[in-house]
Amino acid sequence: MTDPDSETDPQAAIDAETAARAQARDERVGERTAGEVQEGIPFIGAGPGDPGLLTVTGKELVEAADLVVHAGSLVNSELLAEYCDDAEQVSSIGKDLEELIPLMRDAYEDGREVVRLHSGDPAIYGAAIEQMDALEHEGVPTYIVPGVTSAFAASATLRTQLTLNGVANHVAFTRPQGKTLDPEEDHIGEFVGMGDVTTCIYLGTHAVADTMDRLVEDGHDPETPVAVVYHASWPDEDVIEGTIGTIGETLEDAGYRASAMVVIGDAARKAGYERSYLYDGWANRGNESDSGTEADD
Repeated sequence: MTDPDSETDPQAAIDAETAARAQARDERVGERTAGEVQEGIPFIGAGPGDPGLLTVTGKELVEAADLVVHAGSLVNSELLAEYCDDAEQVSSIGKDLEELIPLMRDAYEDGREVVRLHSGDPAIYGAAIEQMDALEHEGVPTYIVPGVTSAFAASATLRTQLTLNGVANHVAFTRPQGKTLDPEEDHIGEFVGMGDVTTCIYLGTHAVADTMDRLVEDGHDPETPVAVVYHASWPDEDVIEGTIGTIGETLEDAGYRASAMVVIGDAARKAGYERSYLYDGWANRGNESDSGTEADD
C-alpha cells in the first residue's frame, strides 16, 4: 500500500509508465474486453448529457460507487442525482493531478468503490490516460468504460449519419487552434478540403467565427453546410444551421460560447447521398447457389 504521507508527483509517474510501455505491452491488453467490470478504478464515459445515454455498465458502476469524481458541469446534474445520489461527489474542475490522484488513491486503498466520470467518451479529448498512469504507478489499477461521444449525439439530433454513401466516406474528430493547439497543428482546412469528410469540431464553440473566416480565406466553398448542436441531448439542446460563410455570425448572435459540437460537411444536411450496396441485393449475392435461386424453380 502506498504511504498516504508520500508526495505525489504525477509527471514522474506518467514518465515512468510511458517508459515501461516502451519495453513491454500491458499484460491486460487482449485479456480484458471493453465493458467487462475489472479490478480498480473505472474511468467511465458519462455520455453527452442525457442520463439515458450512459451505458448499462457505466450505470451499474456509478450506482455502486462510494466516491464519484466527475467533470463538473460537463456532466449533467440529473445524471448525478439519479445514479450517484448516495455517493460522495467531487468535481474535478479546478483541481490538478497533484490533488486528484491522492484523493482517488486514498479512497480506493481505504476499500471504497471509486469511479472517475468523464463527459462523453474518455477516448476523445478526455485526458484520462495521464490520470490512469499516475494511479497505476501508485499501485491502483484502472480501466476504461466507453461512453457516447457528443459527435454521435449531434448526429442523432440532426437525424443523419456522419458517413453517407457518395457524400462522406470519412469522419474527422478535431479541435481548432488556440491555447493548447498551435496553428500548424490545426488541420481543419485539410479535412474540409478533402470533400468527402464530415469534420466534427470539439472544444471550439468560442472559435467558430475565426475558424470559418480562415476556411473562407483559404478558398473553401462558403456554401459548405455547417450545423452546430449546443448541449446535444441535454434539455436545453439547440441546433444552429448555416454554412461556412454564415455560421460564425449566426452562432455569435445565439450567444453560445461552449459545450457545442460543430459539424461541417454535406452529411449535416443528409442530402445528395447514394443508396448503399447493403440493401440492394449486393450483400446476398454471395449466398446464391451455383444451381440458381428460388426464382428459377
